[in-house]
Amino acid sequence: MLVSTERSPWYKLCSLAGAAAIALGLLAVAAKPAEAQQLRPSPFLAVHYDVDAALHTTDQTLSARARVEFVAKEASRTVVVELHRDLKVASVTSSDGKPLAFERDPDSPLKLNVTLPQAAEVGKHETIEFNYSGPVDNEEDSPTKGVRFASIGPASAYLLLPARWFPLTDYPSNRYTAIFKITAPESFAVVGTGKSGAPSLVPSGPSGGGHVVYTFRCDNPVPAGTFVAGSIQLAPIKAQGLDISVYTPPAQASTAAAYGQLLARIIESYSAEFGPLHDPNLTIAQMPDGSLEGFSAPGLLLVSARHWAAKPDNRLLAELVAGQWWGDAVLPARPSDVWISDGLARYSEALYIESEDATAGLHRALEDFAIGALMYEDAAPVTQAQRLGMYSDQYRSVVVNKGAMVFHMLRAELGDAAFHSLLQQFYSRYNGKSASVDDFEKLAEAKLPPATAGQPQVNLVAFFSQWLNSTGIPEFKLDYIVYRTPKGFKVVGKVTQDLETFRMPIEVRVDTEGNPEFKSINVVGTSSPFEIDTFGRPKPNGITLDPNNNLLKSSPRLLVRAAVARGEGLAEQGKYYEAIQEYQRALDIQHNNSLAYFRMGEAMFYQKNLQAAANAFRSALDGDLDLGYKWVEVWSHLYLGKIFDLTGQRERAINEYSKAQQLGDDTGGAQAEASRYLSQPYKTDAGSQSKPGY
Repeated sequence: MLVSTERSPWYKLCSLAGAAAIALGLLAVAAKPAEAQQLRPSPFLAVHYDVDAALHTTDQTLSARARVEFVAKEASRTVVVELHRDLKVASVTSSDGKPLAFERDPDSPLKLNVTLPQAAEVGKHETIEFNYSGPVDNEEDSPTKGVRFASIGPASAYLLLPARWFPLTDYPSNRYTAIFKITAPESFAVVGTGKSGAPSLVPSGPSGGGHVVYTFRCDNPVPAGTFVAGSIQLAPIKAQGLDISVYTPPAQASTAAAYGQLLARIIESYSAEFGPLHDPNLTIAQMPDGSLEGFSAPGLLLVSARHWAAKPDNRLLAELVAGQWWGDAVLPARPSDVWISDGLARYSEALYIESEDATAGLHRALEDFAIGALMYEDAAPVTQAQRLGMYSDQYRSVVVNKGAMVFHMLRAELGDAAFHSLLQQFYSRYNGKSASVDDFEKLAEAKLPPATAGQPQVNLVAFFSQWLNSTGIPEFKLDYIVYRTPKGFKVVGKVTQDLETFRMPIEVRVDTEGNPEFKSINVVGTSSPFEIDTFGRPKPNGITLDPNNNLLKSSPRLLVRAAVARGEGLAEQGKYYEAIQEYQRALDIQHNNSLAYFRMGEAMFYQKNLQAAANAFRSALDGDLDLGYKWVEVWSHLYLGKIFDLTGQRERAINEYSKAQQLGDDTGGAQAEASRYLSQPYKTDAGSQSKPGY
């Protein structure tokens, strides 16, 4: 008989093995744009900044003067910095005010090369002043194409560090002291990294419109330089002995207490898990939409407006808070080492959810991680993250989600006690420093458990080679026969998968007519024979590989979810045609998947292809309506009602809204939506068009 096992969350389609994976990986490198490749570290390292920046909300631009102190890491006369390509540099001068030659790198416009009059010796300090201005919100010109890291608008603004809105060296590994002065309209409040002083008012000019200057000091070296500005107000929250500063728009001031209290609980949990922060009194602020879901900077957490709800998203906050340990306190030594920051921050989210919701919460998180990993897993190995645009969908798939699963698999290899001890030791040793993947691997090697009788010794060299230095996710197939023996039963079979170098012990659960029995088999290469002795008779189809989902693996169900997730990401960008293609790929694997049909209908609805959308929503209602996506039913009726309203069939529309109301499912505010359009027909200009994001 043939039994296919399955397991866990988020991204990609099929796994590649051996030479094919290597060949395709090399082609992927060649296809990457210059900025996605690893930038050569500058011969000079920035150690201190004095930045004066003004937010011009009328023309939506930034103007700034950045006085930067560098130290020479090697003898050179060329200072290389990274600066947003849309910022036009007006002048670059030395400490004595003399102009310095500069140019954008023709092969990588993110880089700006400054030439000193003569080569600086190793260890010598040089101070350079940059004057520049321009827009910063063009997604196409962003350091990661398609990801907006900065924006300045009439009502709000944000400047995230990865925007390179001031000259950076060795991002994301560098620490520095800094003083930032941010000039904004007096109707704005500004929140950011560093200790803030009292703002000073700049008198309005003849044309009116006063401004205010906010000053932020960072006296300890940190990766500072993230700010948000707008109509936000402070609500100080005391919880768990901490002082949490929460900044929200006035209309959402009532949410501050929930955010402050949850934040304090997460900080307390991580402090016990990893060790305390230097300053656990964090600030959290709402960030305008148009960028990432959230961002973690030293002492500061930002959550996008679309994800800021009355009930905080505990998983999003858990990941952001973890960034204070992994990504701020401990920095990656190189862009290729971000697994130890972003991957570990994501897995720490699962650790927190496990502490709150036990095994059920952990398994939900792991499922999401696995789906995310499957989306674009073959884009690059984890340790070649420099090939990926930071925070792109591919980066989040490989580094964040696959990276999180690698930490979980390492936990299974070492055991809980050794794994938790490893994280504590890693944080203790590298707090305030930079660490590499190699540094982490050496600490992990020291935590190896003793060999178990009859089982091979855990081999972390093979483990890290498989999961960090290679691409490919195994899809297991199990073929076996059950024999009766004098002492019970024997299961004889083989496990097959398509990764030639795969080598891991895998737990097996045998469901018998009595209690389930657990064994371990060693899977090596593409085909591994095994024998298992059991006391009770195994049930038909009763053998499951990796029953506790400790392993990242592929399966048809997860491939469907990954294809849908890719489509959702494209639809979020307004790329509905490409999204529909991904939904079709999901349906090619599972023809009755309700979620894929629903998302396809949604994309067609926003393309105004109403007949095709209606067909897709009907197919969603006739599909599997997976229990995890029961909300698809109520929202399919709502969309059908909207389609009938738009095509002048009011009675049929009322019938669909009534069905939605009768279901009683209020996912995403469905009941308010039904009530609204029962009382008045839906129109395309009827305010906000809700899109369920569940």
